[in-house]
Amino acid sequence: MTGTNSAERILAILDLFTEKQLEWTSDQLIAELGYSRPTLYRYVKLLREAGLLSSLPQGGLTLGPRVVEMDYLMRKSDPLLAHGQDSLDFLVGRYPCSSMLVRWHGEKLLCVASECSAEKPVSSYPRGRPMPLARGAISRSIMANLPRRRLLAMVESQLRELRQIGLGDTIEEVLESMRQVRAAGVAVAHGEVTPGVVGVSAPVFDGGKTPIAALCVTMTGHEVPIEHLPQIMEDVRDQGRELSRKLSAIKELDTETQSQRRHV
Repeated sequence: MTGTNSAERILAILDLFTEKQLEWTSDQLIAELGYSRPTLYRYVKLLREAGLLSSLPQGGLTLGPRVVEMDYLMRKSDPLLAHGQDSLDFLVGRYPCSSMLVRWHGEKLLCVASECSAEKPVSSYPRGRPMPLARGAISRSIMANLPRRRLLAMVESQLRELRQIGLGDTIEEVLESMRQVRAAGVAVAHGEVTPGVVGVSAPVFDGGKTPIAALCVTMTGHEVPIEHLPQIMEDVRDQGRELSRKLSAIKELDTETQSQRRHV
């Protein structure tokens, strides 16, 4: 067995831990993954020693303290968090809302930072909890800015859900809806994720052509007078663009620094 395959098989164990199943027994892992018992025990031993898994009193396994430490280090080192805080603060200072930064990770959307000025927060997605891939302004602001091939694949796989929220009955109709979002630079959704909640979201880039995240505000419908929505959209779009500018500048500087080091 190659090192690469072993690493992939070890990571597959961690991938099984979700909000729906926070604990696993060795027998469950063997049944799910098809590993032999000696192989599983060897992998679990490595993960426990690294602090990525912990044993429970009743004999099960759950995620370990090293995950918490890594989350702390991410909060300290992620440029998106460091430079996105000003945008979060600006939006909650201007509106009674929840403002969020949401990472685009593989096929998942994960809230990584948020602020709130609403008396009764309506966001049901705290840091780290995956969000729906097809519903909501956050999803749409990212999908609309994906390269066509990747967007088409996502639309095909999520077409039923996209139909239900009224983006179109056919693939071409949905793609046209996405083109309109891309042209506007901001997406708006009414009650698609949480009933009674309006979401406004803009993509965030770091110098590439594909968004890495989204900046979003959510608020209850009665807190969003229809005449105020255009200004909210403009503010979210502008803050998303300003954050993208900051991240692009950092990435460009890092590239220049690495190039200079190679020529020293």
